[in-house]
Amino acid sequence: MDLRLPALRTLLRRPRRLTASAAAVVVLAGAGTWTAAVASDDTPSVRRSDRIMAVDGVRLDTSYFTPAGAGRHPAVLLAHGYGGSKDDMRRQAEDLTRAGYAVLTWSARGFGRSTGKIGLNDPKGEVADVSRLLDWLAKQPEVRLDKPGDPRVGVAGGSYGGAISLLAAGHDRRVDAIAPAITYWNLADALFPNGVFKKLWAGVFVNTGGGCAKLQPELCRMYERVAESGTPDPAARKTLEERSPSAVGDRVKVPTLLVQGQRDSLFTLDQADAAEKAIRANGAPVDVDWIAGGHDGGDMETGRVEARMRAWFDRYLKDDKGTDTGPAFRITRTGGVDSTNGTAQLRGASADTYPGLRDHRRAIALTGGEQHVANPAGASPPGVSALPGLGGGGLAQLSALGVGVSLDFPGQYAKFDSAPLTRDLRITGTPTATVHITSTRDDAVLFGKVYDVGPGGTRQVLPAQLVAPLRVTGAKAGKDVTVTLPAIDHEVQKGHRLRLVLASTDLGYASPAAPADYTVSLEGDLSVPTAPAVTTAAAPLPAWVWWLPAAGAVAALALLLTTRRRTDAPAPDPELADVPLVIKDLSKRYAKSTDRYAVRELSFRVEKGQVLGLLGPNGAGKTTTLRMLMGLIRPDDGEIRVFGHTIRPGASVLSRVGAFVEGAGFLPHLSGRENLELYWRATGRPAGDAHLEEALEIAGLGDALARAVRTYSQGMRQRLAIAQAMLGLPDLLILDEPTNGLDPPQIREMREVMIRYAAAGRTVIVSSHLLAEVEQSCTHLVVMDRGRLVQAGPVRDIVGSGDTLLVGTAAPVEEPTVEKVAALDGVASAVRTDDGLLIRLEPGGTAERLVVELVRLEVPVASVGPHRRLEDAFLTLIGGSA
Repeated sequence: MDLRLPALRTLLRRPRRLTASAAAVVVLAGAGTWTAAVASDDTPSVRRSDRIMAVDGVRLDTSYFTPAGAGRHPAVLLAHGYGGSKDDMRRQAEDLTRAGYAVLTWSARGFGRSTGKIGLNDPKGEVADVSRLLDWLAKQPEVRLDKPGDPRVGVAGGSYGGAISLLAAGHDRRVDAIAPAITYWNLADALFPNGVFKKLWAGVFVNTGGGCAKLQPELCRMYERVAESGTPDPAARKTLEERSPSAVGDRVKVPTLLVQGQRDSLFTLDQADAAEKAIRANGAPVDVDWIAGGHDGGDMETGRVEARMRAWFDRYLKDDKGTDTGPAFRITRTGGVDSTNGTAQLRGASADTYPGLRDHRRAIALTGGEQHVANPAGASPPGVSALPGLGGGGLAQLSALGVGVSLDFPGQYAKFDSAPLTRDLRITGTPTATVHITSTRDDAVLFGKVYDVGPGGTRQVLPAQLVAPLRVTGAKAGKDVTVTLPAIDHEVQKGHRLRLVLASTDLGYASPAAPADYTVSLEGDLSVPTAPAVTTAAAPLPAWVWWLPAAGAVAALALLLTTRRRTDAPAPDPELADVPLVIKDLSKRYAKSTDRYAVRELSFRVEKGQVLGLLGPNGAGKTTTLRMLMGLIRPDDGEIRVFGHTIRPGASVLSRVGAFVEGAGFLPHLSGRENLELYWRATGRPAGDAHLEEALEIAGLGDALARAVRTYSQGMRQRLAIAQAMLGLPDLLILDEPTNGLDPPQIREMREVMIRYAAAGRTVIVSSHLLAEVEQSCTHLVVMDRGRLVQAGPVRDIVGSGDTLLVGTAAPVEEPTVEKVAALDGVASAVRTDDGLLIRLEPGGTAERLVVELVRLEVPVASVGPHRRLEDAFLTLIGGSA
C-alpha cells in the first residue's frame, strides 16, 4: 500500500518544533536573499537568510525571515510536519514577517537537508535543538528580548510540529506563547488507544519518515516488536510517553491556542481535550478551535486558522491587549440553521468557555438483546472505518459511487438501535455506553462506533469515519465495560435513529489473530453530550466562505424590475419553505410561435446541499430555464418556486438568489473595482455585507482591477463577472457556464468553491459543457434535450456504476498481484491499464469489499470510480442531438 500519497503528505507536513538547553550553535554556511513580496507600496519586503547550523553534532537546515525595516520584533519558530521540511513553511513565514515578526524555520532531524536520526521529538534530540535555536535567536539584532539571552518568542506547528511546540513550552521557559495544531498530547494514547495497536497509522509514520533506517534504532526496534505481536507492551508505551507533551504537561504554562481536526483518526479531539485540561490547570490562557479537516482530509481552513494564530501572537507576543483572539471555544460546522433566528448558519459556532467532551449529557434508550460476535481467524476480513492516506482519493471516489465508506461484516458485529428521534439532536463530545462482554478467550478487542441511521435504514452515516477501539482483559469471566466513543460534532435529524455498533475487526487496527466468540449485551442507555452553550459564532469565518457568496446580478436586476407594477402572486407554500427550488410543468414557447417550445413541461426539484448540474446540447433550453428561474422572463405555463415562493419579475425571494449568467454588463470606462462597488451600491445593501475584498481575491485580476474594463480580455471579464456574482451570501447560487475563459487552475478553484458552498448548507445550480468538471463537482444532474427533461437524479445513478470499476493506482501493479486480484471472491476479471486496473465484478461483488481486499494485497489504490464516464452516459441519453 502506497502511504506517500500527495493528500497524506500535505496533511502530515505541518509545522514542527524544538526546546531547551544551552549549547553552542555554529553557523556553517549562510546565504542571505531578499524575497519580493510587494503587492502595493505599503507592503514591506521580506528578507530571508538560509543557514546550515551545527547543533550537537547534527546539521540543521534553517531559514531566517526578518522585516525589511529597522527595530526589534517578537520572534516565531515555525515547525513543519512529519515527512516535510522547512520549505513547507516558507509562505506562512513570509506572511508572519509582513505582520511584524522575525521568523525562523528549520528542517528537523532526518528531514530535508538536515542530518541525524528521527527521534519522534526526542527530548535529547529534536526538543533540545529548539533551545539551541532560541539561543541563536537571542543573539540576533532584529529580535526583541525580554532579558539578555531570552527572546520574546512564540512557537507554532501542525501535527509533528504541533507536538514540538507543546514540548518546547514544557522544556524551555523562554517560550512565551504557542499555537499547536492537529497534534497529540500523548503519542502512546494516539497510537495505542485503549491498548489496541493503530497499525495503519503507525505504518504511515514509519514509511513517511523513510523507513526504519531513518529512525533512531530503539524506535525501529519498538515498532517492529509491536507490529509483529500486534499488541503494545509497557516498554513501547513508555518510549512514546517520554516523547509526548503529556510528560511535561505540568510545565506548559504559556498562552496556548489549540487547533484540532474533526476529521482525524490519527490525533482525535480527545488529545486536544487532555491538553486543554492540563494547561488550564497550570493557570495559562487556553482557547480551543475544532476545524473541519484533519489527517483524514476535509477543509483545513488554512486562511482563518493562520489569521487566528497571528491574532494570538499579537496579543501575547506584541502585548496588544486590544486584539480579538476569538472565542474560548470555536467549532466549524458544515451546515444547519441558527436556532436563534432561523436564518442559514454559516460555518462557525462558539462558546464563552470550553465545554469539554461530556457537557450536558442526554440519555438515549437503545434496544437489542444479547448478541454473539465472531472474531475470525487472522481477524480477516476486517471491517472498515477510515483508510489512512485515502481520505482525499479512493474513498472520495468510492463515496461518489454511492457506497458507504464504513463496512461491518455480518456476524462480526453487534448493533443496538434507538427509536426514531422526536426532535433534532446535536451531539458535541464523546458518547458513552456500558456493555457486558464475555469472550471465549481472556483477551478481547472490540471497536465501538455510533451511526446516524436515516428513516427506513436506507442511509447509514458514520460521523467523521471515527471508531473507538477497546481492549478487554479478563473477558473470559465476563465484564462490564464503559465504551467511550469518538468525540464528534454531529447533528442527528428528527426521525433518524442512533445505532451503537461493536465490531470485532477494523482495518486500521490490530485485532487478535486467534479466532474467538464474543457475547455482547447492553447495560444501560447511550449517553450523548449536547453542549447547549455552543451557539453561532461571532468569530471570523473561514476565508473560503467569503469566496463563495453570490448575491449576484439578480439582486440588482430585481431592484430595477420592482419599479414595474406587480401583480398579486400566489401565496407561499409552507411545505416548501426549506426547499431551494421546485420546477413544475414549466413551458416557454419561442416568440411568435404557438407550437415551437424552448422549454416544454419541465419538472424537477433541488434540495439543500446539492450541487446540481444542468446539462444538455446547444438549444436544449438550459439558459431559457435559468432566465425564467431568475425572473428575467415569464414562463407561458407551469411554475417555479424558490423556498416556497413563486418566481416572477421583482419577487422578494430573489434576494436569496445569486447568479452569474453569460453576458454580464460592465461600464467600460470604469475600473473593475469601481464596477463592483457601483453594482453593490445599486442593491441598496450595507457596504459591509458585500465582502468586496474577498470577491476581488477570487477574481485573481491583480493590478488589472485598477484598469478600465474596456482593456480587459474575455477571460478577465469572465473573472470579474464571477466576482460580481460572489458578493453577499445567497442561499441559492446559479452559475451559467462559469468556467468560460478560465485557465485550468481557476477551473479547479471554481470546482472547489461550488463543493464547499453546498457543504455549508446552501445550493448551487451550474450549467456547463465541461462534463469532466460536472462529474467531479456535482452531486445531482438534470439532463435536457429539445426543451424536455431526459433524466434527473444523483450523478452516480445517471452515470451508472455497472459492474466494471476503474481502480487508479499510484504505481504500476505487477502481474502476480493482478493475478491475485483476479482470483478474489466477487471478482470476474482484472486487467492492467496505463493508470491502474480495470476490474469487472461478479454478481454480488461490491466495491466496498474490493477496496478492502486491494488494501490487504498492498495495491497502492489512489482512486476508485465507475468505468463508464459521464460523457458516455450523456451521449447515450441525448442520442444524436449532440
